[in-house]
Amino acid sequence: MITLGLNAAFLDSSAAIVVDGVPVAAAEEERFSRIRHAKRPLPFTAWELPFHAIDFCLARAGVTLDEVDHVAYSFDPRCFLCHRGDEVSGLMLPMEPCAHSPGVWEDPWDPLFAAYVINTPRQLAEGVPHHLRARFERARSERRYRWHFLNHHLCHQASAFLCAPFERCAVLTLDGRGERASTSYGVYRDGRYRVLGEVTVPHSLGLLCEQVTEHLGFQRASDEQKVTALATQGRPRFRDVLAAHIHVGENGHYSVARMDLAKLLGPARALNAPIEALHFDIAASLQTVLEESVLRLAAWLRETTGESHLAMAGGVAMNCAMNARLRDSGMFEDVWVQPAAGDAGTSLGAALWVDAALRAGASAEASSGDAAGAPLAPRRWRMEHAYLGPGFDDEAVESQLRHARLPYRRMDDPARETAELLARDQLVGWFNGRMEFGPHALGARSILASPLNARIHERLQELSQREDFRSMAPALPAEAFPAWFAPAPGAGLAPFTSFTHEVLAQQATRIPGACRDGCAGRVLAIDPHTNPAFHALLHAFGERTGVPVLVNTSFSACDEPIVCSPRDAIEAFFSTPLDALSIGSFLVRKNANPDLHP
Repeated sequence: MITLGLNAAFLDSSAAIVVDGVPVAAAEEERFSRIRHAKRPLPFTAWELPFHAIDFCLARAGVTLDEVDHVAYSFDPRCFLCHRGDEVSGLMLPMEPCAHSPGVWEDPWDPLFAAYVINTPRQLAEGVPHHLRARFERARSERRYRWHFLNHHLCHQASAFLCAPFERCAVLTLDGRGERASTSYGVYRDGRYRVLGEVTVPHSLGLLCEQVTEHLGFQRASDEQKVTALATQGRPRFRDVLAAHIHVGENGHYSVARMDLAKLLGPARALNAPIEALHFDIAASLQTVLEESVLRLAAWLRETTGESHLAMAGGVAMNCAMNARLRDSGMFEDVWVQPAAGDAGTSLGAALWVDAALRAGASAEASSGDAAGAPLAPRRWRMEHAYLGPGFDDEAVESQLRHARLPYRRMDDPARETAELLARDQLVGWFNGRMEFGPHALGARSILASPLNARIHERLQELSQREDFRSMAPALPAEAFPAWFAPAPGAGLAPFTSFTHEVLAQQATRIPGACRDGCAGRVLAIDPHTNPAFHALLHAFGERTGVPVLVNTSFSACDEPIVCSPRDAIEAFFSTPLDALSIGSFLVRKNANPDLHP
């Protein structure tokens, strides 16, 4: 059975394909279109499907669209429309929606949004770009797949419990919004999943984070992690002000009162204006209130389910500091966070849910909120890594290098030779293996640097034009983790950079470029079986320097998505102050010719 999962209603459009219970591929559309998040989450962009990501998934599975059995879409327009009454029998959109009262709608553009989503099944076969038609063409006349509209939060939940290394667990999704829900709870046990409850908009911790992000001069639904980084250097002096507007009640419910942030916290920061102490303190206050609220919600979920393991997803679950606070509370024995926790991950969750339900002989659309829960087929896969994107062999890489007429050479030992460059304080673009699924670089598409020099932080900021308050993520072999970082209960060895970790006091001075104030931020521990090339590089650097740690950040030019193809890597390499590009078995260096001026 072949199941294609899609996310496209909001942002981070993505596709995933599952064959008989095992994901074959998953990728975000932004990596192909080179547009961050693929699109803005506006009502009139709902028609934009991730055609490039779909085409990649079909190619990886070796099928065309007409050979797909099921298509799972991670938004249910029936749920979105269910409380609109007679207004939805026919949708009328004024020529200027913003000039009219929205009526039963939250947004005057919502009728157009709903119409786009409802017509997505037709758009999939009919709207494909001309250059991608080969894998879509026959589906226009020989369509055999069955379409499934699924609840957005159910897809978030499925992306957690159907991927986590647990046979049973509590499940928590914290998001901005879905059709109606902003937060949802469930439990997975005995091969069944049961929904325990939800919180609906306008009450949303995710939307509160977006509101504060915008108030601080950043892009909402995009730059929330910048606010998390800001918080590490501020004082939570507005904690009580914000907390007064959040009420956590019983049974996992909470409410967020409307608030005028300008009146409560001062005027909004303008785009590119200086970041002052006030802004650090606002971010710290939000972070504190968020963590306190989530701890109370998680405590209720722990008591209600009796489960000792927790799986999490949703955009708010990308807050690594919050995750670490929950982990360190000891409330759960183990906490697992979906590496593609944002909306991109719902395409994978949708495909896995439909696959598991149908293999169990159940209806994929059936409510899972009854007492027994929906029966699901036994799992055949666990998410041990996120390398589900495109990969390129040496032949493809060398072909692109030749096409670009670049000087390059084949390395005899890529790990050793790249480690030598890094030991000489060179900044290296690292491109090897299949691309990561999710927003973070996990050692397949990375910019790497030595952590031995404290000033490397400044060079990396210049390269990516990152704000100086943002920390870098260290990477090291999984077996070396206990020697460098403090043990953290309930989080394993950090394969997905979902948590912050404290560096051991005796080691902090050895890696000044990778930690700040004793905290190393999002640590990436690499297993030799899931990423042997990057593991070999870390090991080689350790042999060369005595320190098996590298600074790891996303391989991208400023404000662009992470690179996907060899062409993307070459373009990013020459548009940034990188010193070298280690791409497959090949090495490209700038100014390698001594006759060229630096």
